[in-house]
Amino acid sequence: QVQLVESGGGLVQPGGSLRLSCVGSGFTSDYYGIGWFRQAPGKEREGVSCISSSDGRTYYLDSVKGRFTISRDNVKNTVYLQMNSLKPEDTAVYYCATKSSCKSRNYVYWGQGTQVTVSS
Repeated sequence: QVQLVESGGGLVQPGGSLRLSCVGSGFTSDYYGIGWFRQAPGKEREGVSCISSSDGRTYYLDSVKGRFTISRDNVKNTVYLQMNSLKPEDTAVYYCATKSSCKSRNYVYWGQGTQVTVSS
């Protein structure tokens, strides 16, 4: 059973930064996509970023390109999302999640989520 545990959310002012972490365990395949999606109240879930386990290729939602960076530490089984220049519209619950590949639309496993609030 895959388990994903997120941390690092919080309250930050516009223009500020946060780093989210996701520790994963129980993976049975070496080939998958892992990343983050977010969901704000009253809005649909949207994929924010993904990194491929096979080649490290990264993918980003257009609205976060240039501001967010996804990375991974295979030794620690941890994926990070560095979020800079945060905007109020980035406010949401952020979930770490896996897919069969980053190009897939369907998430297979996800964590409990961590709240990110961008407000002055």
